[in-house]
Amino acid sequence: MIGGIGMPELIIILVIILIIFGAGKLPEIGAGLGKGIKNFKKATKEPIEDDDEKEPKKIDED
Repeated sequence: MIGGIGMPELIIILVIILIIFGAGKLPEIGAGLGKGIKNFKKATKEPIEDDDEKEPKKIDED
């Protein structure tokens, strides 16, 4: 049981998703979800930088 959701509920949700999107779209949806979760985890681990406090890099032209 995952957070109050049991196996019967997961199966019902999977069947509804299969009906709505069709079997052909499932790999594409799964890949998109995976990338989204990966980007979210990466964003939460990176330190927050304030763009206003950054000074632009100066290029010396000699």
